Amino acid sequence: MITLANVGRLVESALANGSGLGVGDLHFRHGNAAWLTIVVLAAVAFAMVVLRSTVMRRGTRHRVGLPALLAPAESFSWSGVRHVPLLLFVVGLPAFVLAVADPYSSLVQREESFPGRRICLMIDASRSMVRPFSAPTLRQAGNSSPTGSSSQATFLTTVAAADRFVQLRTAGGYRDLIALVEFGDQAYVVTPFTTDIDNIRLSLSLVGDYVEFVRFPDQGTVIGRAIEQSVELFRTFDFLDASGNIMVLFSDGDDSEVLDQGRNVSELVQRARAAHVPIYFVRTRFDRTFGSVVSDASWKDAVEATGGKYYAASDEATILRAIQDIDRVAAGRIAVKTYVNQRPRFGSFALVAAGTWSLAAMLTLTVPYFRRFP
Repeated sequence: MITLANVGRLVESALANGSGLGVGDLHFRHGNAAWLTIVVLAAVAFAMVVLRSTVMRRGTRHRVGLPALLAPAESFSWSGVRHVPLLLFVVGLPAFVLAVADPYSSLVQREESFPGRRICLMIDASRSMVRPFSAPTLRQAGNSSPTGSSSQATFLTTVAAADRFVQLRTAGGYRDLIALVEFGDQAYVVTPFTTDIDNIRLSLSLVGDYVEFVRFPDQGTVIGRAIEQSVELFRTFDFLDASGNIMVLFSDGDDSEVLDQGRNVSELVQRARAAHVPIYFVRTRFDRTFGSVVSDASWKDAVEATGGKYYAASDEATILRAIQDIDRVAAGRIAVKTYVNQRPRFGSFALVAAGTWSLAAMLTLTVPYFRRFP
């Protein structure tokens, strides 16, 4: 069964490669080999004709005379059916020659649609994220410093939550385009949009190292710059005109511009609203339920205005429910244009040659009638 499944996938791949393919669009790596094959086949065919007409020609003493049988003029003769294997062989011959030439297309643009979303993960790495946040399930392995002491910093909990969210997306069969942004006073793109989930998880493990966290240069929290950086990232990849874009923000909500400068929270999410990118904000403050943080109500109204949702995560269970909820609402499909340079195309031609020749061989070996030649 495994062999049949592999053959089925091979045939499906070959048919997909050959769909919409024109010979005029192909280039050939081994064109000389194909011409040599044509010359050899022509020479062999000519030699067989000469051999059958001279050396192998039977003399008159080996011939048998049969009386002529007159058939009605309107009768239909099935005698030509015996040439079907030969016709199948001839049909597969051009495909075989093209496969020998090793064709490829120089540049292919293809639009693929698959389940997933374009997701920008934003993680607050400011100094306020050093507050403890107990999350034993999320951080089963723990995060240890070089001295061997474990840390319960909120930042490390949010990194573990982001990693759990990425795992949920992968387990759900989604092929998301995910980017990672780390921010404090400034926002930094750690990993641009990619479908390489292993790369995203590696980036999360690197920024989630406690030593790297305490060395992070920015002390304050400016969520507005993280949102602006994320919108610009969507713009750079030309995703703003497409559907399926979301932002997932992990922060304690202590924004410097809001607390110190009195800036309106709705102004911070204005660029996301203009770009029609919903924000899902997971506010992580241990043992602080909704309303116990001054800016909760403002942030809730602001992010819901973008089409997203605000989660006041005061414990581990709330974080887990939040990422599961985001995973559920982030169902959908995205279309992505892919460009492939020098894509091999010999598989389709090899499949045609192998299929026609196999059928011809099967008919010849299993049905005696097809062995009658000429």
